[in-house]
This record gives sequence, C-alpha cells and structure tokens, in this order.
Amino acid sequence: MNMNPEEDFEEEEVELFEHFRIVIDKGQTPIRIDKFLSEKIANATRNKVQQAIDAGSIMVNGNPTKANYKIKPLDDIKVMLAKPPKETEVYSENIPLDIIYEDQFLMIVNKPPGMVVHPAHGNWSGTLVNGLVYYFENLPEMKGNSGRPGLVHRIDKDTSGLLVIAKTEEAMTDLASQFFHHTIDRTYLALIWGEPETDEGTIIGNVGRSVKNRKVMDVYPEGDQGKHAVTHWKVLKRLRYVSLIQCNLETGRTHQIRAHMKYLGHPLFNDAMYGGDKIRKGTQFSKYKTFVQNCFDLMPRQALHAMSLGFVHPVTKERVYFEVPLPKDFQSVLEKWESYVNFE
Repeated sequence: MNMNPEEDFEEEEVELFEHFRIVIDKGQTPIRIDKFLSEKIANATRNKVQQAIDAGSIMVNGNPTKANYKIKPLDDIKVMLAKPPKETEVYSENIPLDIIYEDQFLMIVNKPPGMVVHPAHGNWSGTLVNGLVYYFENLPEMKGNSGRPGLVHRIDKDTSGLLVIAKTEEAMTDLASQFFHHTIDRTYLALIWGEPETDEGTIIGNVGRSVKNRKVMDVYPEGDQGKHAVTHWKVLKRLRYVSLIQCNLETGRTHQIRAHMKYLGHPLFNDAMYGGDKIRKGTQFSKYKTFVQNCFDLMPRQALHAMSLGFVHPVTKERVYFEVPLPKDFQSVLEKWESYVNFE
C-alpha cells in the first residue's frame, strides 16, 4: 500500500487539513472503506471517516464513495480530514469579536484589519483564535463541540472581512469539502492602482512562492510552477488614478488577489509586499503626493476586504449568504479619493 500526504491542494487550507493518497496493494482483501481508513490513518475514528465520506471528502478512483464500499486491489483513494488540535496550548483571551451570525454548528465573524487569524511564530497572542477560545469557554457544552474553534479558511492579517468558523466536527468536515470543491462564493472589494483597460476580466495564472522572496507569491502563467488559480474581477468605480474593483475567487491560493492584481499591472493600494505602497499613477505635484501619503497613513495596510460569503449550511442544507460593509479605514480612503478626483 502506498500512502503519502497529498501536495496538490490549496495553500490556504494546507495547514488546517490533512490530505492523503492511498493506493491499495494488489493482494488486499475486500474490506469496508470506513473500517480500513480508520485503522490506517492516525486520529481518524470511524465516525470521523464516515462524516468525511458524507461530505464528499473521500474519493475512490476520482469519484465520491460510500461508507459501505469495499476496497479493491489498486483502488486509488484520496482523503481530506480536519487536523486534530495541536498539543501546544492556545491561550484564552477576552478579545471583542464582531459576530455576524451564530448557531450551534457554525459562526460568521467579521475580522478587523490588523488581527492575525491564528497563533504562530511571532504572534502567540491577540489572534482571532485566542478570542474564539475564550468565547467558546463561556458557551454551554454542546454535543460535538470540542471547545476549540474550527478554522476552515484564513485571510491575511491586514485583510478585513468575513470568516466562517465551524463549531462541530460535522460542520468542519462539510465546510472543508465545500472549500475544496470551490462551491463557496467569496467576494472581495479591493482598491487598486490605475484604471484597467476593460470593465471586467478573469485572471488565470498559477500562483506559487517567489524564488527570490519566499514570503511573496508570484504568478506563473505558463503553469510550470505554483498551483492553478482563477480570479474573476470587475470595476465598480473608476477614480482616475485608482479603481475600486470586485473580485470573486474560483480558487483560494495564498495572496491570490494580491499576486494576480500585481501581475495585471494594478497592485492593491498600499500593499507594501506587492509594490502598492508607492505612487504608481498620478501627477508629480507635491499636493498630490501629500494627499496619497495621507491616504496611506489613514489605511496603513493593503486595501482588501472580504465582503461576502455564500455556502450551503452543513446541517440545514439551505443556501446562506452573509455580507458586511467596508470597514471605516477603507471607506474613509475611498471617500477621500472620490472627493479628490471630483474637485481636483
């Protein structure tokens, strides 16, 4: 039996879920797939495997399977399971959370700019997860709730907007499957430098880490490196030197919008990592330079906001949709640009 962690899944989710590929040996005797996987994969209970199967997260020879399927020699099995909690303790902190929606299975949080999503090197406290741990400690005990928040996806520290949090293993498995199969609708608003030649378009170009700087993602249009990425965009407002655009993600690669817009020649406003923290369009007048610097100071981050999320509720199976307006810093900068171009 050949069993290896998969390496061709979305970077955004690779730290939150375990991916395996198992090729069954020629001499394998028939056995139910749920029993087989629960015995072969560490921390995978039979119930957890069955939930993953119900969510479509386990494939046999490229097709969804059933729990009572009996594996055969040379079957090619792909598995996606939520990772078990790490042994390192996550400290509980009383951090205010902007909760847009909550039921016993999931919650929708509006993350402010500047907040890191989960603890990591250099950011062990003050994160969204620290706040969620405190919040969940003060909730009534619920069946299936481990007391730890379930991250299904992430957004960058300086990106504002919506995140869905799974409160039960069943919800986490189902939502992970929806992200993996690209059936979650995600809309972002971004302020970019310049005015695109057309009113809308689609960027198709692999996104992967830069060979020069591992913290930055590059676009590889030839597909020789990186991972498949698709961003649909359209212009909402043209403001001469900058434009407000809407982006809809078909995939969810790390820094996808930021890298794709730089590749298009329109980096995000004040995105230091991708060259947007310098004047890219406009005049040489000192008044203009002062105005732009004032905007940078007002919004000291990339102008990117996760505006909406739409998905199938993992339990009710109804389509749900959530939307939040631009945060104050983004809205203020946008209003300043509108005033500047109207009265210049």
